[in-house]
Amino acid sequence: MNSSLQDFRFLHPLRVRWSEVDMQKIVFNAHYLMYLDTAMGAYWRELALPYTDTMASLEGDLFVKKATLDYHAPALYDELLQVGLRLESIGNSSLRYAGAVFHNGALLVSAELIYVFADPASRTSRQVPTALRKVLSDFEAGAPMIKTITGSWQALGESITPLRNSVFVNEQKISPALVYDDADESAIHAAVVNGLGRVVSSGRLLVHAPGTGRIGRMATDPALRGQGLAREVLHALMNASKQRGDRAIVLHAQASASGFYRKEGFEPVGPEFEEAGIAHQEMEIRWT
Repeated sequence: MNSSLQDFRFLHPLRVRWSEVDMQKIVFNAHYLMYLDTAMGAYWRELALPYTDTMASLEGDLFVKKATLDYHAPALYDELLQVGLRLESIGNSSLRYAGAVFHNGALLVSAELIYVFADPASRTSRQVPTALRKVLSDFEAGAPMIKTITGSWQALGESITPLRNSVFVNEQKISPALVYDDADESAIHAAVVNGLGRVVSSGRLLVHAPGTGRIGRMATDPALRGQGLAREVLHALMNASKQRGDRAIVLHAQASASGFYRKEGFEPVGPEFEEAGIAHQEMEIRWT
């Protein structure tokens, strides 16, 4: 099957490593399956679906039924490849994908991949859930995979809580007493919601002082970091702050995230300090 880059909405960049080249100084044939598998992990992130938690919520998992490769030309050490995946069809319990590996637009390998949705314990096939069918079909049709919403704690708190618990309580070992407070009730909350209705990134906006907002409780699902979701939340909260007339925003960024806020126009204020056992940096942005 011949393919071009334009045939794929999803393309994952991948550079050939030294360990993947064989004695003929070309990529060993079996590594192309690894390239496609690596791209599949990135495909699920592009869908804004954290794979492990998504499959658990759907009470199933995907198992490879068939993987067929056609080799057209070799890849060489240090070449930057593009690995494409496209959903071709959804059966009762199966997903059929077309895959391709390109270098500089030239097709190197084409593939057919068939997965079966099955019970993770018995590994007997199950019907692909309707909600998952819709997400996959929407993606291939070019639809956005997320929506960003703002609202009150009363409206969004129940859906935000699992993410906060996962990031702050479980991952960062912060006491729940420090993660939740009465300020939630008066805050404006922003949340990024994926196609299955799960909140995958969130944050809140408080009144710090007259004319100054305060952003906090920024959290993103660990499996989806680096996908731009936190930026969606931050921009939503910044817009809400501007709309109510604020002229500045302050926040306490975890030191590891200060670079992210710098890119969005925030500047550090004073030295680093410790909060909840984690190094933080106060930062602010002002509008004229």
